[in-house]
Amino acid sequence: MEKLLEFKNISKAFPGVQALDNVSFSARGGAVSALLGENGAGKSTLLKILSGDIQPDAGSVCIDGEDRRFASPYQSIKASVSVIYQERQLLGAMNVMENVFLDDLHEKFGIVNRSELKRKTQEIIDIFELPVKPTDIVGRLSVAHQQMIEIMKAYRRGSDIIAFDEPTAPLTDKEIAILFKLIRELKERGKIILYVSHRMAEIFQITDDIIVLKDGQLVTTLRTSGTNERELVKAMVGRDIGDTYSNLKRNEIMGDVLLEVKNLETDYVHDVSFELRRGEVLGFAGLVGAGRTEVMRAVFGADPIISGEIKLEGKPVRFKKPKDAIGSGIALCPEDRKDQGLILGRSIRDNVSIPVLSKLKRGLFMSYRAEEALAAEAVRKYSIRTPSTDKRTVELSGGNQQKTILGRWTSDKMVTKVLILDEPTKGIDVGTKAEVYQMIHDFAATGIGVIFISSELPEVLNVSDNIIVMQNGRVTGRVSRQEATEELVVAMSMLE
Repeated sequence: MEKLLEFKNISKAFPGVQALDNVSFSARGGAVSALLGENGAGKSTLLKILSGDIQPDAGSVCIDGEDRRFASPYQSIKASVSVIYQERQLLGAMNVMENVFLDDLHEKFGIVNRSELKRKTQEIIDIFELPVKPTDIVGRLSVAHQQMIEIMKAYRRGSDIIAFDEPTAPLTDKEIAILFKLIRELKERGKIILYVSHRMAEIFQITDDIIVLKDGQLVTTLRTSGTNERELVKAMVGRDIGDTYSNLKRNEIMGDVLLEVKNLETDYVHDVSFELRRGEVLGFAGLVGAGRTEVMRAVFGADPIISGEIKLEGKPVRFKKPKDAIGSGIALCPEDRKDQGLILGRSIRDNVSIPVLSKLKRGLFMSYRAEEALAAEAVRKYSIRTPSTDKRTVELSGGNQQKTILGRWTSDKMVTKVLILDEPTKGIDVGTKAEVYQMIHDFAATGIGVIFISSELPEVLNVSDNIIVMQNGRVTGRVSRQEATEELVVAMSMLE
């Protein structure tokens, strides 16, 4: 009998936001069903209801004809449901095998059979083709490998329903290929698979059906084979955004050299040199682990420099900590916005005002009015979807979290000269991506030098004015947007 998952008239409200409004649809076994929509459309809220992480205000989840209401994620796991969230649910201080088998540690009389645990974990590692060991501490692994371990947990449980929320965001092409192979295998076994992604190419590659949500409501359901990208985008955003890249209003005027890096050497990168001009968008391309993030961390004062020279506006600088870089006009939007970019438990207002608190004082005390005005301007300028600046950033969608970080670094209280954007569109929808691309060129038009890092090569090729290519911690080439092709950049990123 074919398995069936039904969402029936699901509604859920949070303070100031109707996250879901009477949503109904079904997903069948032996198929991959995409959940598609802009950030804030309600996709993650649906998955949290499915997992028992939150409860619906109205409606029900029905599995194989039986209404189910899970009071906790533990109950949903026991009911053969696994949800793999964007935010990894791992214990960083524990090793791989302990994380993978956390709810089934092969205990006997209270003693864990570690040899059995190690053997079974290695079998799964071999299936995933990962270069890790069962005893490796998870917190010391790369973000990509942590994501794969999160997926390994769900795979190990053998759940009948598996939901993936942006699973490929931190993965390399090789890891994505392995994941898709596993998803096809699960599909052949008759599993119900829900798949959330903002990458259109993935939607058409791996899914059978598409459920489109907007503003918490169901817009339409489609067969993947019977639609196209333009139709999906229009359904998601409510308008035809055309060719995102050709519609960009680019900054064509570049000034003198703003930032110069010569022969930079750290524990992670070697002999890296490049120049960034005022008004330029300088892209950094390369495979995951090429060293792009590590270069920017060194420039920003987050990682120590062994040797080399950095000049800002022609003057040598060496930042011992990020605070020094910020004071000199260098801002960084980090790759992992949740762990490194935001204080998730604090409000939009707090997050926007953090770097300029000293400028918001009135005498000995903070001026709430000045702080509120700064945050309100960021909300207006970047169209952050929120009922107020008091909303905690953990409650925002990925796109609105990213906009909050941009609002922090580009307020009228900041003097930003160099803006480093590391994976700024990771986990955000196509409509918001178009906004971010235009913001980048608007920043450049004011004379800011922008460094743009992305694992999505078409983004780098089409958004950047010039492109630095890296591989194994070294620069392997520099090309202009006019001469760059995917074939050329990939070849440079794989040079021996």
